Amino acid sequence: MLIKDILHDLDLGSSVAEHDDALETYFVETETFRGLVAGRYDSVAGDKGTGKTALYRILRRRYAGLLPDIEVLAGFNPVGVPVFQRLTEGEPLEEGQYITIWKAYVLSLVGNWILQINEGAFSGKMKELDNLLTRAGLRSPDDSANTVFSQIVNLVRRFTHPKSAELAITITPTGWPVLVPHVEFGELGEPDDTLIRHDEALRLLNEVLDEVGYKVWIVLDRLDEAFQGFPQAEVPALRALLRTYLDLAEFDRITLKLFVRKDLFRRIIAGGFVNLTHINDRKVEIVWDEEDLFDLLCRRLRENPQFVGALGISSAADNQQLFDAVFPSQVDLGSRRPTTWNWMLARVRDGNGIMPPRNLIDLVKKAQEAQMRKEERGATEFDPASDSGVIQSDAIKRGLAALSKERVEDTLLAEAGEWAPLIEQFRDGRAEHNDDSLAKMLGTTPNDARAAVKRSLSSRLRHLVGEFSEQSPLRSAC
Repeated sequence: MLIKDILHDLDLGSSVAEHDDALETYFVETETFRGLVAGRYDSVAGDKGTGKTALYRILRRRYAGLLPDIEVLAGFNPVGVPVFQRLTEGEPLEEGQYITIWKAYVLSLVGNWILQINEGAFSGKMKELDNLLTRAGLRSPDDSANTVFSQIVNLVRRFTHPKSAELAITITPTGWPVLVPHVEFGELGEPDDTLIRHDEALRLLNEVLDEVGYKVWIVLDRLDEAFQGFPQAEVPALRALLRTYLDLAEFDRITLKLFVRKDLFRRIIAGGFVNLTHINDRKVEIVWDEEDLFDLLCRRLRENPQFVGALGISSAADNQQLFDAVFPSQVDLGSRRPTTWNWMLARVRDGNGIMPPRNLIDLVKKAQEAQMRKEERGATEFDPASDSGVIQSDAIKRGLAALSKERVEDTLLAEAGEWAPLIEQFRDGRAEHNDDSLAKMLGTTPNDARAAVKRSLSSRLRHLVGEFSEQSPLRSAC
C-alpha cells in the first residue's frame, strides 16, 4: 500500500481545544482533572498550549454525570472576542471598583440563571432576589456570560459618565449603587440613591441556591486574551478577581474556578498579595510528563482505525508497537543519538522546561504534511519490515522547522506587542549577544542597547522569550 494513501487516513484532530470536535474521545484524564472534579482545586494554572481550555470543555461535558448536585456555568464566552476585554475600555478603575464589578457579575450571572430555571415558581427568597436584581439594573432575560457582563459594563459607563450632575455617582468598593433620578427645586441636596451591598446580595443568592439544593461552579477562562495590550487594567482587574474569589469562600454554594496562564498569575501577585496561601492551597499547575504525552499521541493515532489497520497493527498492540510502526527508531542515526520519541520531547520542550501537548501534536501534524508532500512528488510503498515508518526522519525535521516558524509568529511576536519590532531585529542572528554586538545590531550605544533590551523584558515577554531561548530547539526560526 502506498504511504500517501495510508497517511491520507490519519487525522490527529486539532491542537486547539476550541476547534477539536473529537476532544472527548482521546482526552487524557490526568491527576489535574481528577483533582478538579473532586473539588480539591479552584485555580488551574498552565502555560499556553498545556490544555486549560481542554480541561474546561471536558468538565462542561461530563459534570452532569460526575457532579450531580453541582452546576457548572461558563463565566466567559469560549469563542469570539473575550467578553472581559470590555474592562479595558475607558480609564482603568481602582482595584476596589473592579471587585464590585466581579461580585456584581457573579450575582447577576448566577441570579439570572437560577431565576430563569424557576420562572413561574418563585419562592419568597426568589422574589426578593428578583426584586434586588431589578432595582440594581442587573435583571436579564438572557443569562449568557456575554449578555450579563456586557450589561454590567454598560451600567458602569452610566455610573462613571453621568449625563446629569445630580446623578453623578461612581462604583464603590462596598456595593452596587441603585440610581433614582433626583430633581432639585430648592437648595442643593444629596442625590437620592441607595446601595446594594455585596455580602447581603450574595448571601441572599446563596440562600436561594440552598433552597433548590444546588451548588454552582463559575468557570473563568481566556483572562490572558482579554487584557492583552492593556497592562494598566490587567493587574488591578485580575487582582480584584482573586480578592473576589477569596471573599466568596464565605458562601458554600458559590465557587469560582479560575483557569489562568502561569505567567499571568505571577504578574497578578507581583509585589505581594494578602492571603496568597489560601489561593495557592487550592491551586494546581498543569504538568505533562513523558508518559502522559505518549499516551495522548497514541490515543489520537488509535482514533484512526483504517490508518492503524493499514500499518498491520492489531487492536491489541501496545502504544510502543503503534509508535514504532508510524515513526523511525531514530531521527538522527548513531549509537549515541536519541530515540525518535526522546528527540521529539527535546524539541517540543521550551526554554522554560515546559512540554506543551499543543507543540507535540502540531509537530506530528506538520511532519505528516511534509511526508505527504514528499509522497506526492514520488509515491513509495509502505514496507512494514522497514525501520523508517510512514512518517520518516526528514519529514519530522521539516515539521520541526515549520512548527518553529509558526510559534515565533503566533506566540512570540503575536504577544510581544510594542516590542515586536525589536525582537524582529534578532531574526537569523546570533543566539548570544554582549553589549557591543547588541549596540551594533540596534545601531546605538552599548548602554542604550542594554537599556532597550531591559525595558522590553517585562515578565510576560521574559516568559515568551524563554520559549525560544538557547535551551529551546524552537529557537531555530528566530
